[in-house]
Amino acid sequence: MAQKKKSSNYYYASQWTLMYAKFRKHKLAMASAIILIIFYLTAIFGNFIAPQGTEQFDSRYVNCGPTPVHFFHEGKFVGPFVYGLQKERNMETFMYEFSEKSDEIYRIRFFQQGQRGGEYKWLGLFESNLHLFEAEEGGVVFLIGTDYMGRDLFSRVVLGSQISLFIPIVGMILTVFLGILIGSIAGYFGGRVDNVIQRLIEVVRSFPQVPLWMALSAAIPPTMKPAQIFMLMTIILSLISWPDMARTVRSKFFSIKKEDYIMSARISGAPGSAIVMRHMIPSFLSYIIVRMSLTIPHLIVGETTLSFLGLGLRSPATSWGVLLQETNKLETIMFFGWKLLPMIFVFITVLAFNFLGDGLRDAADPYK
Repeated sequence: MAQKKKSSNYYYASQWTLMYAKFRKHKLAMASAIILIIFYLTAIFGNFIAPQGTEQFDSRYVNCGPTPVHFFHEGKFVGPFVYGLQKERNMETFMYEFSEKSDEIYRIRFFQQGQRGGEYKWLGLFESNLHLFEAEEGGVVFLIGTDYMGRDLFSRVVLGSQISLFIPIVGMILTVFLGILIGSIAGYFGGRVDNVIQRLIEVVRSFPQVPLWMALSAAIPPTMKPAQIFMLMTIILSLISWPDMARTVRSKFFSIKKEDYIMSARISGAPGSAIVMRHMIPSFLSYIIVRMSLTIPHLIVGETTLSFLGLGLRSPATSWGVLLQETNKLETIMFFGWKLLPMIFVFITVLAFNFLGDGLRDAADPYK
């Protein structure tokens, strides 16, 4: 009886219910969704999670490696703490190196009024200086080390995610909007309109991507504020990314505009905009959702590449691409390998979006 009821629920379930049920069976996609939720929550509450702000630095700890977090001291449980640091010059490389001073213990306190992190606006609304964790006065905690100015890399990764994760969201919305708008016009009207749009797409696609980024980014004045550069980079990435979406939408329109229900809507006198919005686009909405999830990692790599090349955001603004600018020096790879760690966050995010897109692609056709 229970098996019969389950079968009945399957045949009467909506398409969205079936898509969700199939998506849950894709373990990698579910794990990726959880990872992305954690990353985006971290970005939203970044000022609270990061122990320092983007403008805080300490010249005493320039190029300091990650500080290990300990829990036991001389066999006794103390709780999370870090040892003090001492700086000595390596006479072989003539560079300063840091080592732990085991006689100095600084406990890590949670939910503290930050002395090093400074004040910020909670969710952009309320001023606060509360931070998730911070070492006791006199101690420092650098989870993934510092950069050439003594700035905490963990804080910069967290705060940089606010740009590196949200630029692609805004860019994806613009890309999908342009792709659907231009592709639907080409597919619905066809003929000369379609020919003109296809030639436009070919012109856009014929430009080499990196030189095109460089040409468009060169138009951004270096004196512009980070927020303005943010918006211009979003527009640049969207203008480059829409042709593939437009061609896909065009092909979908050509395949369904001769369907009986579309012809019935035309005969009944429905306006073209209503046919497109109510009948044609919803017929492949699941594909659009999949395409959106696969567009985001492309834009993440685009923003990171632009900032890495110095064509996008510039310091003191922070993004994952800006953090990777130091990695183009050989000495960084040889002596300061922890500065490559921001690359891991880019890798995990792009990989998670790809797995999420695979899960959505499989779930988009729940009857297979």
